[in-house]
Amino acid sequence: MTHDDIEKVQQLLTTPKKIAIIPHRNPDGDAMGSTLGLYHFLQLLGHEPTVLIANEFPDFLAWLPSSDTVKVYERDTETCNRILQAAELVFTLDFNTLSRTGDFMAEALRRLTVPFIMIDHHQKPDDYAVVTFSDTSYGSTCEMVYHFIQQLGHGNLLNKTIATCLYTGIVTDSGSFRYHSTTGTTHRIAAEFIDLGIDNSAIHSLLFDNHSHNRIQILARALQNMKVLPAYKTSYSCMSQEELNSFGHSKGDTEGIVNYGLSMKDIVFTAFFTENKDEGIIKISFRSKGDFDVNAYARQHFSGGGHINAAGGKSTESLEATIQKFIATLAHTNIE
Repeated sequence: MTHDDIEKVQQLLTTPKKIAIIPHRNPDGDAMGSTLGLYHFLQLLGHEPTVLIANEFPDFLAWLPSSDTVKVYERDTETCNRILQAAELVFTLDFNTLSRTGDFMAEALRRLTVPFIMIDHHQKPDDYAVVTFSDTSYGSTCEMVYHFIQQLGHGNLLNKTIATCLYTGIVTDSGSFRYHSTTGTTHRIAAEFIDLGIDNSAIHSLLFDNHSHNRIQILARALQNMKVLPAYKTSYSCMSQEELNSFGHSKGDTEGIVNYGLSMKDIVFTAFFTENKDEGIIKISFRSKGDFDVNAYARQHFSGGGHINAAGGKSTESLEATIQKFIATLAHTNIE
């Protein structure tokens, strides 16, 4: 943040306020970790924060401190609208365009006239916020929230609870510290959190060793469905709605499956296609190694975006047609 941004935030937080904290729809570890970390920080400053999310978050994140206080817009729209209308300040975290909260919640947010503060690490932010802390060089929004707290001069308020939330997002968005966006600073922050008392081993186990039998069956089917296109150094897999239903699919069960496509030798680009008949879309996750920019690829072909090595997209065509379109694009895509 600039010096002017810091002064604006400090001024906004001078007196106790009712504050709404919003992550993107289908929140992941970074979205939930950053919003709950900020929630606990704002409580320590004497504010009355509430985390509101568009739809349900995955069960494997339900252990996060105060996750039981989170309000779900699609579950209780009336209550959430009352909270939004009473809010004197709104933080939006881990997204930079209001449409990422879904049509109904985005419309409710657009009607608000109070100040917004954005903290996000994705490209091309919208200009709805009075303070925009946007920087694509950060590997996670959780790491940005850490710096946000430090730049406000409140590093002394960092505690085990806040650190647990922020560490969760850093771990998940860094691929357990293996992505290029992981820096020495990232590791130093993690070390500071460990010194504050977080149980890094337990957090990792809760995130990655806490799956249901159904989730393992979905993973097994996704691996069975995986195809390799050696000429394009590419792999892909998919799950139809029928397959997901047959395994009793729950939110979060497909999280991270896309990464398996990059675990093979000589594969640089991978995609995972998930059919969602309720929303009428095919949800697509993209991952890459090295310099192949899946953010640019997703924006160009599948109405998506994200980061250079991790992005998402969508398609309103059938699962089969979407996969065929994906394969067709590879002939005109330079994958090194």
